[in-house]
Amino acid sequence: MICWPVASMGNEGVLVQCLRDPRAVLSLDPSGWDLLIRQGRRANLLGKLAVLLLDSGLMSLLPASPKAHLLSALKMAERQNAAIHWEVSRISEALRTIGVDIILLKGAAYVLAGLPSSRGRTFSDVDILVRKSEIIDVESALMIHGWQGSHHDEYDQRYYRKWMHEIPPMLHVRRGTTIDVHHGILPETARIQVNTQALLDCPLPVNGFHNIFVLKPADMVLHSAAHLFHEGELDNGLRDLADLDTMLRHFGVEQSFWFGLVPRARELGLLRPLYYALVFSMRIFNTPCPQSVVAELKAICPSWVFRWLMNACYTRALRPNHASTHTGGTWLARKALYIRSHWIKMPVRLLVWHLLHKAIKTPAKENQFNTQNKKLDAQ
Repeated sequence: MICWPVASMGNEGVLVQCLRDPRAVLSLDPSGWDLLIRQGRRANLLGKLAVLLLDSGLMSLLPASPKAHLLSALKMAERQNAAIHWEVSRISEALRTIGVDIILLKGAAYVLAGLPSSRGRTFSDVDILVRKSEIIDVESALMIHGWQGSHHDEYDQRYYRKWMHEIPPMLHVRRGTTIDVHHGILPETARIQVNTQALLDCPLPVNGFHNIFVLKPADMVLHSAAHLFHEGELDNGLRDLADLDTMLRHFGVEQSFWFGLVPRARELGLLRPLYYALVFSMRIFNTPCPQSVVAELKAICPSWVFRWLMNACYTRALRPNHASTHTGGTWLARKALYIRSHWIKMPVRLLVWHLLHKAIKTPAKENQFNTQNKKLDAQ
């Protein structure tokens, strides 16, 4: 392992054990199956587990009840994947007239690129990346075609548009689908400054569309790593790490992928997220990684203090958010990572102002909303 102290993974949960080795399901009793299904739902990985069991030829050996849950999760993911093709076609048509090229990110990109990581995966919105200079035109075109903005509070609008890497999410008025329009992959105020121009310069076209693209393999992995290890809410953290494991195994078949991964991370300014992604993917999912890449990453290994802290936090947080996987330090680990996500997202003065605003203004909004609801209930 890359510079990490040894730590017990005994509380990782039955879901992680079965994702790592699908044959582990054969030893489950009814209570074990019940726990596995519950953990799978909480981690949004039940469909992923179903795919692994199908590919392993184990699905036919399962008890009827858990098998029904697994197949249901897989069907739901398949229906969503089919629907996302239609949604992307609508986005493509909406932006066709302004001549903007769109780069799909994360879940939608996995589906449209036909990657193994899309199988069994569910997601709640479509993420796209465009140039910052095109944001106003893209937002206007989407509004004309039925998407409307959210977060109408003046502070929230300024927060998104001045400091973040995206505009407020947009919701389609008829279909209820959500699109997140990004002009970067990390906030402009983040401590890591990403070379966004390099990402935009070499995307891969998607078959059947003239203006829809996806990131190339190394960039797709690096974006997923940056997103996961800058995220404060880690309810889907294990799912995102499973995405990384699947992509690394898929892309890693080509030796050229590994040969160019670290240099590309250096070019984009994402060496540290890649380091964490490989460490925890190898640690939790036994992801294969060439020793040459491990040796390269040792050169950017954090100090032992940071290694210990990150190991202590992420080995607890990258589990299903279910009581059965919680240890004495789970709550503290998740809270520490939430604070860290804000610390690396904003400079101190802006962070203090933002947290004070949320602490003072948000409760006031909630009180006003509750008062309005009581009035409506009384009428």
